[in-house]
Amino acid sequence: MLSLRKLFGKDERFFDLLEASAEEALTSTKLFSSYLQRSVSYTSTSDLDDFIQSRRKDKHLTRQITEELCRTFVTPLEREDIEALSLALYRIPKTVEKLVERLSIFPGKLPREAFLRQAELLAQAAEAVAFMVKQLRKGAKMEGVQEANDRLQFAEGEADKVMLGLIRDLYVGPYDAKETMILQDLFEMTEKSIDRCRDAGNVVFQIVLKYS
Repeated sequence: MLSLRKLFGKDERFFDLLEASAEEALTSTKLFSSYLQRSVSYTSTSDLDDFIQSRRKDKHLTRQITEELCRTFVTPLEREDIEALSLALYRIPKTVEKLVERLSIFPGKLPREAFLRQAELLAQAAEAVAFMVKQLRKGAKMEGVQEANDRLQFAEGEADKVMLGLIRDLYVGPYDAKETMILQDLFEMTEKSIDRCRDAGNVVFQIVLKYS
């Protein structure tokens, strides 16, 4: 297999930036779990600062990657792959931030346990993505990336099952039409966050396949 380290050359700046972006995405998912565990009321926006800062840090990293690509005349690894992974990683904290914004203004009572389970699966998915990104620096052996991708796909599959159960409970639960519509939107946003992790993992997997 052709080493991705050689493809990037001696300068490992791209590795540093992509790994930092993946870690920021993971941080946002951990913040989400912490937010759910400590929040008694979801009517305050005072807890949003950490999510905003995480998203801003990742946006800065994304911009740095773009600038590095502009300054680099030759990139043996296709520019489109670097850009695609950078964008996919940034979308994770961005989506999580939007989800928490909606949660913070919801006036009703949320099914906390359901959201906590989704948050757990989201963190598992983000951890798998961060691991996969870090493998690129090491040459990205298919075995390690495949195992992490399997964990990612499993987390997404479990999240889909939880989502189906949540929607079923909405249909038969003690919610009026307005609450049902809002909660369904929140559940779908949570699922979308996990889908963002899947998208990032797919980009890494495709890069590894290309150079294996």
